[in-house]
Amino acid sequence: MCYIVCMNREQKEQAPLGGQPDLRDLALAALRAFVVSLGLPAKRGGQIFARLHRPGVLDFSQLGIGREVTSLLAGHATMSSLAPAKVERSTDSTEKFAFRLADGAMIESVLIPEDGRHTLCISSQAGCAMGCRFCLTGGQGFVRNLRPAEIVGQVLAVMNHMLASGLVRATPRELLNNLVFMGMGEPLANYDNLLVALRILMDDQGLGFSERRITVSTCGIVPRMDDLGRDIRVNLAVSLHAADDAVRSRLMPVNKTYGLAELLAACRRYPLGKKKVILFEYIMLKGINDSLADAGLLAEKLQGIPSRINLLPYNGAGETEFACSEETQTLAFQKVLREAGFNTFIRQSRGADISAACGQLAGNHAPAP
Repeated sequence: MCYIVCMNREQKEQAPLGGQPDLRDLALAALRAFVVSLGLPAKRGGQIFARLHRPGVLDFSQLGIGREVTSLLAGHATMSSLAPAKVERSTDSTEKFAFRLADGAMIESVLIPEDGRHTLCISSQAGCAMGCRFCLTGGQGFVRNLRPAEIVGQVLAVMNHMLASGLVRATPRELLNNLVFMGMGEPLANYDNLLVALRILMDDQGLGFSERRITVSTCGIVPRMDDLGRDIRVNLAVSLHAADDAVRSRLMPVNKTYGLAELLAACRRYPLGKKKVILFEYIMLKGINDSLADAGLLAEKLQGIPSRINLLPYNGAGETEFACSEETQTLAFQKVLREAGFNTFIRQSRGADISAACGQLAGNHAPAP
């Protein structure tokens, strides 16, 4: 099937309005080249890049680069920003942010506080084409890829919200401890834009996140996993959810293109730093993938891969063919994996009451009125 391999070239993508480049779509090298094309010295690009990626900078006038340069940039480029159309707060303090994009598409991000630390779950696409049967986002269908500015814009908008809420940190970077690409969409299906966004987020002159602070999750687009390992260093999470090809293909159509053997081979060759592991995500579905035999098979398949396994409760929404495994079954499943030598954790749902938990992000894709 060419569907998965070719998707990145074929999916719709929103260009910046007006035909001018959006400065927040540009990594540092590209921004330097752009300002040089306007007759400015390359070092100006570094100055502008650093100021673009500070919370609270919403338009050219706030860059603090002088009236003449500001006017020059404003005549040749745009500078987009995101502001939440809606913020919902869960009883467990999780917050969900809905952002309406320039073309009316909606995306969602989730801020998860825990023990004084904050993790932001980021979307990489509006909707999703992967069609995983347990995921509400996949059931909504695909709208389009997000541009780098729209990916990074989620981070800046949430930082702005945190500052406005009175949270104090020594630097803006310290507002967020971890970024996880586990929101709407399949990050590796939007690979080129993802890579630019990661470079902006990780650049010391940008937002300055280290590789250990960023995790990219994939359902298993094998060629792009190889690309990611070659092009940049970040943590990798794999949405596995079954240790048997028949079951996984039933749950996740991507498995019909890249089966478990091919996926796990890619995991084995993914470059990991010292003491680094691949995070495997496994949703517990009653009577589907939660037997002790499934646990044993999972342990067998993951042998030799530095791993951490997260067992996730199923977060259904509306009518569904699936049910969450019983707690006793999940504990027994975990025991099998731990006895086989795997670090295995049972994750608690966060934000389920506001549809912010794993697999619940959907958004309203209707155009703005």
